[in-house]
Amino acid sequence: MGHFWDCGLLVFYSFLSLFFLPPGAGFLIAFLSCVSVICCGYAVRKKALQLILYILFGFLGLAVPETFIFYPCLFYLLFHEKMRGLAAVAVMFFLWKIPESRENMGFFAMTGVFGFLLAFFMERNTAKSQILEEKLRRTQDDSKERSLLLSQKNKALQEKQDYEIYNATLKERNRIAREIHDNVGHVLSRSILMVGAAKTINKDPGMTAILKNLEDSLNHAMNSIRNSVHDLHDEAVNLEEVEKSLVHEFTFCSVQMVYDMTREVPREVKYCFISITKEAFANIMKHSNATKVQLILREHPGLYQLCIEDNGTDAFYDPEKSGIGIVNMKERVNALGGTIQIFTDKGFRIFITIPKCG
Repeated sequence: MGHFWDCGLLVFYSFLSLFFLPPGAGFLIAFLSCVSVICCGYAVRKKALQLILYILFGFLGLAVPETFIFYPCLFYLLFHEKMRGLAAVAVMFFLWKIPESRENMGFFAMTGVFGFLLAFFMERNTAKSQILEEKLRRTQDDSKERSLLLSQKNKALQEKQDYEIYNATLKERNRIAREIHDNVGHVLSRSILMVGAAKTINKDPGMTAILKNLEDSLNHAMNSIRNSVHDLHDEAVNLEEVEKSLVHEFTFCSVQMVYDMTREVPREVKYCFISITKEAFANIMKHSNATKVQLILREHPGLYQLCIEDNGTDAFYDPEKSGIGIVNMKERVNALGGTIQIFTDKGFRIFITIPKCG
């Protein structure tokens, strides 16, 4: 666009000759021809067609001498299109023909030469400006690309860090549950046995009620510890890690796993999906000739989804004669208010959805 404005300024410069020349049909023809060549030169990008346009405009000066007034525009166009040899020829042709065109052409020769110099410096300045703009645009694009890559890497690192913290938290919960079970639980068990032995050998009626209360307190503490350990252990289950472990242990055929769930999955759903995955893998090994299994776990805004599909050709399913494994799957899913669908078209497919509570 900068070159187009330069040509407009050169046309305006050529118009200044009207202060020294009376306007006529020749000047109008030269002006319209110049404007047409400028516009066509930008519209037509083929070098051959551009060359023909510029040559025709150059030779127009033989018929319409006023065309030489607009030769700086022609020089600019040729120089811009890297036709520098022809640009030099245009200058020499101008200097050769201009004295034959009119009286007092010395002045117009000087203004023409000045126009050529003006066109040369304008083209060079605009070309350098466009090169700088292109470099700036590339630098900005590179900067945006680097910023985007850096943002993606930071996001990936943050997600990895969050997952490591989450995984470490689950491992710590498991460790605490084991410590409580192995230490406090054993101490309480031993204390309960000792109190039971003391009750057996006790001969003092006044100690009977005390030993009974002590035994009840220890049993209550033992039940509380047991429930806490179970809760800690259940909350510490990492569904993704368990599913990956099941896939790794399944050597009957290849398994493609897709996991797209958040970490805040209810433990009932976790154990349901784990149990159904185990049962499905066992059924594939027992009853299928599959060579590929696809395991998909996804979380949607309103539900959890589990899909297990194989490409076996021996698939057979009769809803009226379901095995104990399928029955257990249905019971687990129904207990959570979900639905289970089984398809045998082109393999065996189990599709489960469990709604989110609340």
